[in-house]
Amino acid sequence: MGVKINAAASTLAAEEIEAWREIAVSIAVDLLPEQQIDPAIRPQTFGGNPLRLLGPALTVEVTPPDFGAVIHALDHVRAGDVVVIAAGGQIDNAMIGEILGGHLREKGCAGVVVDGAVRDIDVLGNWPDFPVFSRSITPRGPVGAGKGEINGAVSFGGCTINPGDLVMGDRDGLIALSPELARAQLDDARAKLVIESDWIKGLRSGRPATEVFGLKI
Repeated sequence: MGVKINAAASTLAAEEIEAWREIAVSIAVDLLPEQQIDPAIRPQTFGGNPLRLLGPALTVEVTPPDFGAVIHALDHVRAGDVVVIAAGGQIDNAMIGEILGGHLREKGCAGVVVDGAVRDIDVLGNWPDFPVFSRSITPRGPVGAGKGEINGAVSFGGCTINPGDLVMGDRDGLIALSPELARAQLDDARAKLVIESDWIKGLRSGRPATEVFGLKI
């Protein structure tokens, strides 16, 4: 069967991606709840520091226990990409661990998200500059490396993610936006930041909460 490799997709310009860095995933989900990725796919990076994942998707479809497409992705990832490994929610075999994850990190990959399992978490989880999200952790590795697809549309955590889509993650969870949605919704996201800032100021000023939030008594 082999691994099918599609051409890299066009995506947002670097400045369009960076404009979303100030936007929390919760705000993006408030605006676009249908784009939220299954919250069972959780950050596996340790520590209490803020965690931020942001970048265009390089999509990788695998059929566990085979992880062939992940290996091929090592040669196609670009600096700043988020590697999206669609493993169908299967958690019996890890699709990535210390060796492959470390190589992606060295190439400037922004991080990896897996609708499945990862391993070697004592190492993967201690890289604050390389966020890792997954549905599960297991010590059992993959078996076989001859199947899969790179840079195709994938089903991931209840959403369809296309190559080049903007993937955003923090300790609340994940969301994926098409370039068109990211461009169309940025102003609304920034406006929501202002609204939330006004709420905080209003509460700190001593105004009644019902007044701050515009509730009718």
